[in-house]
Amino acid sequence: MNKSIVSSLQNFACGALLALSWSAATAQEIKIALDSPPDKVRSGTYVFASTLAEELRAGGFQVKELPANSIGGEAERMDQTSQGLLEVNLADLGRAGQLDKFAFGFILSYLFDSAAHLDRATEQSKLLDKLNDGLAPKGVRVVSLVLVGGGTGIFNTKQAVTKPEDMANLRMRALDENQLALFKAWGTNGVIIPITEVANAFQTGIADGYVNPPFVPFLFGHGDILKHYTVANVSQPVRVAMVSADWYKAMKPAQKQVFESAVAKSQAANRAWIKGSDEAAFAQLEKAGIKISQLTAEGRASFKERSQATYAMILPAAQVQVIVDAANRAR
Repeated sequence: MNKSIVSSLQNFACGALLALSWSAATAQEIKIALDSPPDKVRSGTYVFASTLAEELRAGGFQVKELPANSIGGEAERMDQTSQGLLEVNLADLGRAGQLDKFAFGFILSYLFDSAAHLDRATEQSKLLDKLNDGLAPKGVRVVSLVLVGGGTGIFNTKQAVTKPEDMANLRMRALDENQLALFKAWGTNGVIIPITEVANAFQTGIADGYVNPPFVPFLFGHGDILKHYTVANVSQPVRVAMVSADWYKAMKPAQKQVFESAVAKSQAANRAWIKGSDEAAFAQLEKAGIKISQLTAEGRASFKERSQATYAMILPAAQVQVIVDAANRAR
């Protein structure tokens, strides 16, 4: 047989085998565990997850979206991810922080000025690589920071807040021990309360407020209870897209290229969603009769100074330095 024909047949066969290999690999189902209802208007994490699913399907993968809490809560989903039973998990940043405290650096109060600033610092200083150095040996990897809104502000049921002293008589709902330390530094008290119990806590006076993005009261039914909101830009409200480290490592180069491109497009969609979400939330605040206040210049400076004093309580000094230096370089 003519050598050129043989060569052509061999090349065709190799190409066919590669195509079959890619098809077989991508035929494996990728499960994405959601952390919110499938609502592209109100849920930034679903904007990310749905875009990821669409892009992966377009790239040849089969994808299944798992409804929020259908396979367990935050702890159960992280366990399944670390064991390789779940490929992609939309997760609370605190879960990553339990495995490596460096994760908490992304939500240090008054460190990152905006989502864009956070993204610049993360990219320029390879902060996710540093985080994943600690997470990968524990079975998980963070592929993206996913935002659930713009900068967080201060909600309460009692009075306008423009400086830390205005919070002296407020008891704030805290997410965890780190936030309790923050409230103490601000000169007020806190109490850890699950989100499902917050409405009752506000109504009974167990708590007077919380720190959240502006849309949160309407997502959880607190809009009729809260009376004041301060545009404080305390921190960027970050969750994470977490994947199985073993699954990620085992992907073929072509698969990984498709996956990483899908992640980048999903993060871009999440960031585009933020602006419209905040605009709609502020309109809802006004409609609900929630008074909107701004920090005074002196008040903002005081909040920032007091917040910085808590960094050493949250992270080891070396990690604080890494994250602060990254933020300063990206300003």
